[in-house]
Amino acid sequence: MSQLTLPQGMEIIGEIKPGFERVLTLPALELVAKLSRSFEARRQDLLAARVVRAARLDAGERPDFLPETAHIRNGDWTIAPLPEALKTRRVEITGPVERKMVINALNSGADSYMTDFEDSNAPNWDNQISGQINMMDAVRRTISLEQNGKSYKLNEKVATLVVRPRGWHLDEKHVLVDGKRISGGIFDFALFMFHNAKEQLARGAGPYFYLPKMESHLEARLWNDIFVMTQNELGLAQGTIKATVLIETILAAFEMDEILYELREHSSGLNAGRWDYIFSCIKKFKLDKSFCLADRAKVTMTAPFMRAYALLLLKTCHKRNAPAIGGMSALIPIKNDAEKNEIAMGGVRSDKARDASDGYDGGWVAHPGLVDLAMTEFKKVLGDKQNQIDKQRPDVTVSAADLLNFQPETPITEAGLRYNINVGIHYLGAWLAGNGCVPIHNLMEDAATAEISRSQVWQWIRSDKGVLEDGRKVTADMVRAMIPEELAKVQAVAGDGATYPRAAQIFEKMSTSEAFEEFLTLPLYEEI
Repeated sequence: MSQLTLPQGMEIIGEIKPGFERVLTLPALELVAKLSRSFEARRQDLLAARVVRAARLDAGERPDFLPETAHIRNGDWTIAPLPEALKTRRVEITGPVERKMVINALNSGADSYMTDFEDSNAPNWDNQISGQINMMDAVRRTISLEQNGKSYKLNEKVATLVVRPRGWHLDEKHVLVDGKRISGGIFDFALFMFHNAKEQLARGAGPYFYLPKMESHLEARLWNDIFVMTQNELGLAQGTIKATVLIETILAAFEMDEILYELREHSSGLNAGRWDYIFSCIKKFKLDKSFCLADRAKVTMTAPFMRAYALLLLKTCHKRNAPAIGGMSALIPIKNDAEKNEIAMGGVRSDKARDASDGYDGGWVAHPGLVDLAMTEFKKVLGDKQNQIDKQRPDVTVSAADLLNFQPETPITEAGLRYNINVGIHYLGAWLAGNGCVPIHNLMEDAATAEISRSQVWQWIRSDKGVLEDGRKVTADMVRAMIPEELAKVQAVAGDGATYPRAAQIFEKMSTSEAFEEFLTLPLYEEI
């Protein structure tokens, strides 16, 4: 550790590899320490408030729009004007902060690239710091890579960079301030801001972010206060930072206006984070024996509760002059089967066509091979326009009951149950090996899709409606019997890496134990 000078009261317990000192400079770490000391108590209070709220839901309470913030929902206000770089976001590509992915995504032809320190990235120490190095090189356009006889470098025209730091629930266990772990999100955000914000501004863009996993407008207020302090510390004008919030929890869906309002000087809209949203619904109503969702593949954006959420998000954003960005299409090109590939591409096409015709300003893809297809669907509707924020939706009315209309409940099939087990084991095994974004069964899986898999299994075991279409009740014993069979199938495809048997053990514990683990990444993080 001798080559690093650390702020007083900070300890780093991760290995300092060659090059890491570029990121872990004393002034950058001083910003990390200042933000951590200023806001950690509030982060802990908000996490404690989540636990209290979850207990009330477990006891049968149903969420509703907040009476105390009705004046914000009914008020006549808009977010601050958008910078030019964020006015056109028809197609956004997402992926981890791995070097080759960063180059390919920036070159993909998408309008924006959300580079991810969160759900598609396994947050081991090496990934977090090398990811920051990749960001510094990408912003300065010096990023390149020689791999397997191929060389990768940036094109003349690249996508606008948007960074997703980790959510409030995730710690950075390798950095202690005053003896305590710090927030992973603050760590990711502060290092990126310190090293890149001024450089980005000099190049005609700015520091733009995606904020994940929020459950309330108070959590958005915390981010806003962090933005204000960081801009002051770095000598940047207030409002320089812009952030899009992922609405990926059922509770945030009831506070969309309020979240935009808290961030109004720094907002760049909302995104419909569909996979985490489904997981959130299962998690928040996990003890309700009458709650049940069908096989994961049957819960699409046209399900009543998903349709209500998507339209409410769109209407809310456009009323406030904010972009509305559609969620991820997890389908990816299938190289060796033309027939299956055509079905998959048709799925992406209809997904993006629906978003565009509803009024969304753009949508997400997980693979460079989908950018042109998605762009075509948005251009059909937008033409030469940068966005369609002027498409207001006064015809949309969404009630609390609409957001809570959880269907379809059937079918639950043995194939669907086995699929969840298989994906869960495969993804967890890859994550433990350091890869947070994995193509499985022709879908791009990240932590959000794995969360649906394990939470559905847990909930089917407990719900009175967790019955297979052949009449068998889903039980813990049934799941335990299928796990070794699915592990063998995973190993036949992915190889017999040491992490897969461990992943099967973790999946079994998480899907059959009495207590429900809040996020699967929390116990996993202790293992890497």
